[in-house]
Amino acid sequence: MPMIPTGNPSALIGYYLGVASLIPLLGMVTGLPAIILGGVGISKAKANSNAGGLGHAIAAIVLGVLGLVISAATLSFFGLAVFSRRFG
Repeated sequence: MPMIPTGNPSALIGYYLGVASLIPLLGMVTGLPAIILGGVGISKAKANSNAGGLGHAIAAIVLGVLGLVISAATLSFFGLAVFSRRFG
């Protein structure tokens, strides 16, 4: 099985979006599409075993969720810092 799942582009694109979502605040934009494409990639990989990409699809979901959490934490941290400075 090849390292790059050319038969499952959803898994591959989701993986790349998941990696990009680890950049703080960029995860708000790329995290959700990574999760969605990871789910589509899992269903394609299970429907056609020759398509491959199951690992990339799972990684896309995990990285997308992690990216959303990092972005939300970053946003709330800066929001609290501005709020406490302005009203504190």
